[in-house]
Amino acid sequence: MDFSISEEYMMLKDSMKEFVKRELMPLEKAMLERELSLWTEPGPLIPEEDHKRLLKKSKELGFWGLEVEEKFGGQGLGMLAKTLVMEELSKSLVGFSNHGFTLPPDAPNLYYLNECCGKSQRERYFVPYCNGDLDSAMACTEPGAGSDVSALKTKAVKNGAKWTINGTKTFISKCDYPEVFFIVIAVTDASASSKGRFTAFLIDRGHPGVRIGREIPVIGAMPTWDLILEDVEVGDEAILGEVGKAFIPLQNRFGVRRIELASNCTGMAERLIQMMIEQANNRITFDKPLAERGIVQNWIADSTMELESVRWMLYYAAWKSDQGHKDLRIEGASVKVAATEMLTRVADRAIQMHGGLGVSHELGIEYVARMVRVWRILEGPSEIHRWSIARQLLKEKKSYNPFIVAKDED
Repeated sequence: MDFSISEEYMMLKDSMKEFVKRELMPLEKAMLERELSLWTEPGPLIPEEDHKRLLKKSKELGFWGLEVEEKFGGQGLGMLAKTLVMEELSKSLVGFSNHGFTLPPDAPNLYYLNECCGKSQRERYFVPYCNGDLDSAMACTEPGAGSDVSALKTKAVKNGAKWTINGTKTFISKCDYPEVFFIVIAVTDASASSKGRFTAFLIDRGHPGVRIGREIPVIGAMPTWDLILEDVEVGDEAILGEVGKAFIPLQNRFGVRRIELASNCTGMAERLIQMMIEQANNRITFDKPLAERGIVQNWIADSTMELESVRWMLYYAAWKSDQGHKDLRIEGASVKVAATEMLTRVADRAIQMHGGLGVSHELGIEYVARMVRVWRILEGPSEIHRWSIARQLLKEKKSYNPFIVAKDED
């Protein structure tokens, strides 16, 4: 088994490390101060001029479209390369953009669109999305339906040559972007099972009947909104994939997001562990450095062991994606739970070690603790993932074997 990482990938990782040090770290203090006022003063987390500058600079350095096929203007390097870069990016609390710790184009929707777009949709949506001329947002969650997608109420009804869509989505990101389109999941056959009930539609932000509702302040950096669809009429050209066949591609899309989210966690955990090491060596209590305290040594050792165990789960899941496998349900769910719960423990230890400074806003450790609390719910709560992993294994009547690649579900 070859555990080496190519020189090309390591160069990308080192390049992002320098980008973070030079471009992102200087913005952290101002970002943390701005974050305190988000609930009372909605708006971008970092100034728009900084956001545009970072977008331009990162594109010049080749960080855009790492997993986008070369024929669409990307580098075609795959998910492992993206994972290594994302780990370095996540060591900065700035997170690069106003909408979280990610690089354009947003990977989960990229994979979903690449799998399901028709020819005209590739020209209208996919290529501009790859180039950064358009952005996208998933519109699935509803006031009464989160992890349980079977409870979705948004309906799309066929009337002659048109579909009429009505419903309300919630916790939808990027609604403040003027050049954004939504991937709207709607019920097209309420009598069918989950695998045949839902259809995905591509709908522009400015389409008639699309209305942006209230902004919903949440913990962390990513603002969200209600998205209201009132008699939105679209033709068959808006259907992403096939009618009634959105469930499996949607699940595959969530798997990609969960893997990406895990890379955020490993990068942040590595930074916190380094902060713990520095604090242990520099902080003197009762005439001794914290580094000589057994409990402090245990915190650092436990955090490192937990980080490395998650990191190898993450790299395997990314590698498997690069081999062309789309069914990453077990891998995505497993690494998402393991990574978010690992970072929760690491952040808690880091706060405890830093004492009063740990709970202050100054160091940003408490910010990480709040962010990871969101991530334990975002893209499915830990409880649902544990249930889905067990359900799949019980259905197959055999234990999970990482060396046997299961056939992707059609």
